[in-house]
Amino acid sequence: MKLIRFGIIGKEQIGVELADGSRIDVSKFGGDYDELFFATDGIQRLEDWIGRNQKYCATISDDVRLGPPIARPSKIVCVGLNYAKHAAESGMAVPKEPVLFFKATSSIIGPNDTVMLPKNSEKSDWEVELAVVMSKKTSYVSEADAMDYVAGYMVHNDLSERAFQLEREGQWVKGKSCDTFAPLGPFLVTKDEIADPHKLDLWLKVNGEILQHSNTSDFIFDIPHVISYISQFMTLLPGDIISTGTPFGVGLGFKPPKYLKAGDVMELGIDGLGVARQEVIEFQHPS
Repeated sequence: MKLIRFGIIGKEQIGVELADGSRIDVSKFGGDYDELFFATDGIQRLEDWIGRNQKYCATISDDVRLGPPIARPSKIVCVGLNYAKHAAESGMAVPKEPVLFFKATSSIIGPNDTVMLPKNSEKSDWEVELAVVMSKKTSYVSEADAMDYVAGYMVHNDLSERAFQLEREGQWVKGKSCDTFAPLGPFLVTKDEIADPHKLDLWLKVNGEILQHSNTSDFIFDIPHVISYISQFMTLLPGDIISTGTPFGVGLGFKPPKYLKAGDVMELGIDGLGVARQEVIEFQHPS
């Protein structure tokens, strides 16, 4: 299944995109795509419910806003430098074990929402990534069992303010957690629809120019390894997101570097996971 959330920001309802590309409102199923949904075998329950009730579900118009495919998770755990060429363009050594950092869940927006540059931004950058969504609570899971805890996959643009991230003391989270810096979706694709998440093309364009184009076969650390590794340090909860790293082609790696400015348009996608589009605007004070 392809899970979507739609409607006004902060008041999204749940839906599903069908195989023919049409979208249906399944809000009568109840609840949201959140920790409780995933913890209670929500994907299977929803599939069964749709089998009985699809004829009663309203169609969602294509012009309705899509929100992030899941409600705010407990955490976004990101893997840094997980493609060798990206490590090289960043001037960093290929890591011997996964580099981890957090991204604030307050940065989450929908796949086609506007990205706002943070106040005093100098070096805001793009990063297309495969995001993995957890289905069950786990800690100290083995690599052999890790994929049993995966609900599905999403497109994630792990936007990064490089000056905040790399030129100011402390952890990378400062450059990763600005408002609007985690566009997700357009949908969450359940893992049964993705034959091999380690053979997916991913790409990103800025103003129509392809700047990132690679394949998840180039991971340094694959998904079972990453899940198992993270679970040695923290409990992963249903609905948690693991973002698996970005390939080469980020703005930081160009000579001279390229960074986002107001008016830029990013388009990004991953095989089977859909395409997202975000326009960039200047910082605006909260109203």
